[in-house]
Amino acid sequence: MLYWLARARASLIPPAERDGAVLLDLGCGGGLLAPHVAGKGYRHVGVDLVFSGLEQASAHGVVPVQADATRLPFADASVDVVSAGELLEHVPDVPGVIAEACRVLRPGGWLVLDTINDTALARLIAVRLAEFVMPAVRGIHDPALFVDPGRLRDECAKHGVPLEVRGVRPTLLPLTRWLLTRRNAVPIVPTFTTAILYQGRGRKGNP
Repeated sequence: MLYWLARARASLIPPAERDGAVLLDLGCGGGLLAPHVAGKGYRHVGVDLVFSGLEQASAHGVVPVQADATRLPFADASVDVVSAGELLEHVPDVPGVIAEACRVLRPGGWLVLDTINDTALARLIAVRLAEFVMPAVRGIHDPALFVDPGRLRDECAKHGVPLEVRGVRPTLLPLTRWLLTRRNAVPIVPTFTTAILYQGRGRKGNP
């Protein structure tokens, strides 16, 4: 599922607007975003705390940096895109991550993310149902860390990034086939509600 979420997130990232443009991939893991942004003209830099994931990301052409997303080792206004996919629902300091992401963004740069909403329905689907259907994911989500989109918009606005959000979901028939066979793609598509999973995108204004 993370692979298809990465593909959907990549669709929100425009081609680079300048030579030497940098895409900073927070919580990059094994580099799932890399094949979906290849050819867009970015130097893809991945940040993660877990070294084994960074090794995998490096094999996909990602420049690996082992660091905490709340203390990024990058200068102010130094990157063109910050991606935070499937990260915020795992960190206790969401304001700290957002502050750092916005700090390193250049004016005109894009913040792109996806995460899980803080609702009873999200807890039912993303925790109880997901763990029943896929025991391998048991324990990876703490519902106390799920993120309300209104709160996220407010945090981004504090740092000059007006965030637009939209709900997304996997298409149901391909998802059913994948659960049965573990084959074939599962497109992630927009939906009318942000109650479970949502994407956000915002462009940093001039100071």
